[in-house]
Amino acid sequence: MKLKELFSLSKPTLSFEVFPPKAQDSFEKVKGAIGEIADLNPSYMSVTYGAGGGTSDFTVKIAEDIEKNHGVTALAHLTCVSSTIERIDSQIAQLKAAGIENILALRGDIPKDMESGDFGAFRYASELIYEIKKQGDFCIGGACYPEGHVECKSLDDDIKNIAKKVEAGCDFLTTQMFFDNDILYSYIDKLRKKGIFVPIVAGIMPITNAAQIMRACELSGTVLPKRFIKIAERFGDNPAAMTQAGIAYATEQIIDLYANGIKNVHVYSMNKPFVAKKIQENLSEIIKE
Repeated sequence: MKLKELFSLSKPTLSFEVFPPKAQDSFEKVKGAIGEIADLNPSYMSVTYGAGGGTSDFTVKIAEDIEKNHGVTALAHLTCVSSTIERIDSQIAQLKAAGIENILALRGDIPKDMESGDFGAFRYASELIYEIKKQGDFCIGGACYPEGHVECKSLDDDIKNIAKKVEAGCDFLTTQMFFDNDILYSYIDKLRKKGIFVPIVAGIMPITNAAQIMRACELSGTVLPKRFIKIAERFGDNPAAMTQAGIAYATEQIIDLYANGIKNVHVYSMNKPFVAKKIQENLSEIIKE
């Protein structure tokens, strides 16, 4: 099923992101955890793609397994930084052969060892979207940034880049993680005023490791509300308590999103079936509507 068809329905969606293993020897273990999440029967699952294509073969395998063996629609990530046209076309062909209809088109993080300006054949995700459109009838998603992309001078400049993605053929947008829903509501209002009306999927990150998320937020420019900081300070040294508090915080965010008309939510579950299951249980009656 193409996700743009799913998003056209009135029912709320709840989906999960997973990531493939970095090495063959951990493939079965990771596949098992991903299978447990798939067995929760989410609206769909996205499968990440390593920087520079480091886990690209596993991405296709996992996405195909999710669809064929678990009956869940898969969204395969595809990044283009430092890639050639031939490599990207090969990956698209593999996805097509595997029956994957949905692709999340991303530039990807710039590798630390990559020379300045050496982007390969694609500098921007919008260029990748054009290439995917040429290769087949895919439903294509893109990333968006409620607080602005860290490399952009301003939020307005970043929204201009988002418009280019949509003009290239992007069918929907998934947000970077955020922890203050008011920031998202303001951002969506800005997108609509700029004529960007594709579906917006809210990306939610349940926090189970306070130190890691604080570092990630520093790199991405994500704002941490005082309420969240207090939770991390109080429970960050207690993994079990931080997991419980993180799930509760994410659940409250999602409930507020649904209540305010944001009906598509994507959870960055980090291959943790327990986290995915608890959030789904917390929303069991809400997502029935």
